[in-house]
Amino acid sequence: MTKTAFLTGAAVLALLAGPASAQNAVSATQGYLEAIKARNDTLHAVIAVSPAALTDAKALDAEQAAGKTRSAIHGLPILLKDNIEADIGLPTTAGSLALKDNVTGRDAPLVKGLRDAGAVILGKANLSEWANIRSNHSISGWSAVGGTARNPYVLDRSACGSSSGSGVAVAAGLAWAAIGTETDGSITCPAAINGLVGLKPTVGLVSRTHIVPISHSQDTAGPMTTTVKDAADILTAIAGSDPADPATKAADQHRTDYGKDLNRNALKGVTLAVARFYTGYSPKTDAVFEQALVDLKAQGATLVDVKSFDEGPVGEAEGIVLYTELKVDLAAYLASTDPKKVPTRTLADVIAFNKATPKEFEWFGQESFERAEKTKGYDDPAYKKALADSKRLAGPEGIDKILKTTGAVAIIAPTTGPAWTIDPLNGDNYGGSSTTLPAVAGYPHLTVPMGDVSGLPVGLSFIGPAWSEKLLLNLGYAYEQATMKRKPPTFKTTLAP
Repeated sequence: MTKTAFLTGAAVLALLAGPASAQNAVSATQGYLEAIKARNDTLHAVIAVSPAALTDAKALDAEQAAGKTRSAIHGLPILLKDNIEADIGLPTTAGSLALKDNVTGRDAPLVKGLRDAGAVILGKANLSEWANIRSNHSISGWSAVGGTARNPYVLDRSACGSSSGSGVAVAAGLAWAAIGTETDGSITCPAAINGLVGLKPTVGLVSRTHIVPISHSQDTAGPMTTTVKDAADILTAIAGSDPADPATKAADQHRTDYGKDLNRNALKGVTLAVARFYTGYSPKTDAVFEQALVDLKAQGATLVDVKSFDEGPVGEAEGIVLYTELKVDLAAYLASTDPKKVPTRTLADVIAFNKATPKEFEWFGQESFERAEKTKGYDDPAYKKALADSKRLAGPEGIDKILKTTGAVAIIAPTTGPAWTIDPLNGDNYGGSSTTLPAVAGYPHLTVPMGDVSGLPVGLSFIGPAWSEKLLLNLGYAYEQATMKRKPPTFKTTLAP
């Protein structure tokens, strides 16, 4: 397969080259729908398109013609990861056949925020099934509903996960932007590996209502885009308090216009902590990171090395928290659905469904689900201790301590290494990443393209304290504008000689 097999005309080439903001909503939406039709059979990035997308686009164009522009994202088409509900006549599946009929008729509050800002809901993006919590031997980007999402830079390489389709679609020109969700790495890893900007916000800045959950302690949704400005404008639309999600109680106090007054000189005079403990797993990525450090210094930043941090206890506690919360939180979500459409009402029901459905077991099992089913709920002393330990170790004794000790405003690190080869028999060959500390602490994490390894993108992470999205976006914007490291995908078949 060559690049030319995907490109079907000037309109599609224009969409791949950049954002659709110069076009009207109808032409942008039609162009992306044509791009999906042309490429999705190979990329498996999109599960379904919204039947209302063009109608919505026409209405938004009429508003703009009448002099009303709702926001910076007015008329721009956005995909939703298919664990996020939207009232567009499509099921919300989380990639599982158990939810193939889960048409709820509900907009998640973040979707309402997008609609209110004038975005076009383009459709649903593929994902690692159940947001990649089913098995430790899973294939990132695979779901029984959507197949295996493929990296548009090299097609036999992983798109990472679990927001795999979101990353692939935006990188490949199938959507202007997408919304992903993250529990630990599920926005930032696929964003980095697909050459995108990805922002995991502070847990509690964006509502999780009507999103298929893993963990209320760590889950959040966030934007995946080609530029920092686009991510900032989307965050402005989706941030805010939601009475149905207690974690968002303080969100309105912190919400701001994140895209306003982004500063190209934001790196000048700031101190950044260099997380050397997140290097060493990918020497070629480390070489790109070293160049990024040179570029940051050139923009006036002072860098302070942090050579070591023992993340092991954080990960051990995190596992107990995620498995315990998955069992309870998923049951609560399933209870909110229509039992006629979703007969699986508990995690145990889902486990039984998978055992009875050969396609679900085509490539890997569900040992993580089975481990979660054995947990004892929120009153379990082991869970309570793990939750307290994980938050303390990742937050006050982790990110906060590093920032205080170094005098830095943020931590920088490679997000993860380059994409690995898709291997359905053995699962992911995942090296390492900088995702766990901010994920467990519930703090924001921004990744921005910093270059590539043999044509495979890698990202630079900016990690900060709670509610520091504005700061991180400014730092990332200054780095992005100074370096402009993002390149469009090449659609190579393989890197193999």
